[in-house]
Amino acid sequence: MYNAFCYGAPPHAGIAPGVDRMVMLLSGEETIREVIPFPMNKNAADVMMDAPGYVSDKQLEELNIRTVAPASAGEEKTSEES
Repeated sequence: MYNAFCYGAPPHAGIAPGVDRMVMLLSGEETIREVIPFPMNKNAADVMMDAPGYVSDKQLEELNIRTVAPASAGEEKTSEES
């Protein structure tokens, strides 16, 4: 079973137990952020772990990830992009 999780968690089709929401209701809190251990702020940043963070070029190279600058508004699409 552990090997199966190496490929990712199985989809739950939107039917997750919602334990965090149940805890919120049982504890009488008004927002779910009060019961989540490491909530993100309104900008989706985790202030406890300073995430999301910046990635160095060395880290990208280790993972064989290449970044591509977005095309400017004046450039025409090639036949592959159409």
